Amino acid sequence: MRRVAVAAAVVLTVGAVVGVPPALAGSGDAGVVWHGCATGPDDPLGAALDEAGAQCGRVRVPVDYRQPRGRSIDIALARVRATDPARRRGVLVVNPGGPGVPGMEQVLLAGAVPEVAARYDFVGVDPRFVGRSAPLRCDWDTDTFLRSAGPDRRTFTESADLARRLAAGCATDRDLLPFASTRNTARDLDLVRQALGEERISYLGVSYGTYLGAVYLQLFGAHADRFVLDSAVDPTVYGPGLLRRSAPAITAALRNWAGSAAARELGADTDAVLATVNRVDQAATRRPLRVGQYSVDGHVLPYLLLAGLYDDSPEAQADLTATVRTLDAAARGVDVTPPPALDRTLAGVLTGAGPATDRAGTPILCADRAVSRDPATYFRDIQAHRADEPLFGPLTRNTTPCAFWPVRPVEPPTTINTGAPVLVVGADGDPVTPHAGQLALHRALPGSRLVTLRGAFRHGVYLAAGNTCVDTAVRDHLLGGALPATDLTCG
Repeated sequence: MRRVAVAAAVVLTVGAVVGVPPALAGSGDAGVVWHGCATGPDDPLGAALDEAGAQCGRVRVPVDYRQPRGRSIDIALARVRATDPARRRGVLVVNPGGPGVPGMEQVLLAGAVPEVAARYDFVGVDPRFVGRSAPLRCDWDTDTFLRSAGPDRRTFTESADLARRLAAGCATDRDLLPFASTRNTARDLDLVRQALGEERISYLGVSYGTYLGAVYLQLFGAHADRFVLDSAVDPTVYGPGLLRRSAPAITAALRNWAGSAAARELGADTDAVLATVNRVDQAATRRPLRVGQYSVDGHVLPYLLLAGLYDDSPEAQADLTATVRTLDAAARGVDVTPPPALDRTLAGVLTGAGPATDRAGTPILCADRAVSRDPATYFRDIQAHRADEPLFGPLTRNTTPCAFWPVRPVEPPTTINTGAPVLVVGADGDPVTPHAGQLALHRALPGSRLVTLRGAFRHGVYLAAGNTCVDTAVRDHLLGGALPATDLTCG
């Protein structure tokens, strides 16, 4: 899961088709009610959108597309108009990932890409039950369910108990939970397309947004124009176990950081830095570390490392070094104050402060794919990989709230197999959506081309990595429709 800022379909029964039910399309129910963006003086996002010249609006959609005249919700969106109306191509929908990340603010990306902004209306949509689109209530005191299972059965049981409690915290809206799926979000997106009066839409999706984009292509490919999928999710494993195979990639990213100039203060060489990390992890497992007002135990510490590895920029590497230095001092009994980046992460993990996108995204994960409800299956999986994934395997393979979820998915996962022309971009060292998963989506989209940023250990590459080769490939596709003649590697 990612807090990113950029950047054969199953037929429904009960008389409804894969996409928008015919009774709904063109009925007059679809349409955008436009208004200003700021909801009041304490709305910095709305103020920023207004300042950027955005319009904000809502589109009404069914909660359950099998009952299009039943209960409905409003989907919130923002739009920044193309700056060259005479050359306007259409709409570019931008989804930042998650799941659970609001999309409205993504229209502010238009200011960073004037060539693209001249040709497209930028549209950002808060997915159903996220942000300003009828958010669900999950009573959590954390912003993420991600925790390490720790070293043994006792610590695993502790983490499973947390997952069970978090699942119960979402039961208030249990009548809505079955309909939080990506398939329904894709259907909403097509209603947004209709409400905007567009025959086709273009799309830029990052991380989870690549899966949403692929599902849209599968369900509504005739209405897809130019699609860019950045840091792609493996569509065959997407769901509550999204990170299950990521431990080796996270470990490689940790080693890359350990060899950086920023990490050198923690040890003479890469192995010495990693030894410091392992020493801190073992100390937290034995007894929680006191870090300012927070207590960091062996369940939380591996997540703190993962949170520092989304980005391999010098600034991000320096932040992770400061985090490990602080934790190392705490492990030696020194009174410490967490640096800003660590303080923000701890506040989210241990109090629920901040945007809590994982909390908003959990209902989506649980609605998209059924998982085992037997905790023992997760413990056996962890144990089977503990020797080769000692630090991150107990984190990525651990049980989730979906194992205790109050409802079950109402539809199976979407099988992706469409020949639409798509540009897929990503880093070969991505710790969150590993390169193997990017290749899997590339294979599921046989009309796609894959652009790989070589030697990069980051999640999200377009505009974020500062790589001209990647950025040019995306620009050329969006502006001219061109795809590379073959898959491309950028250095």
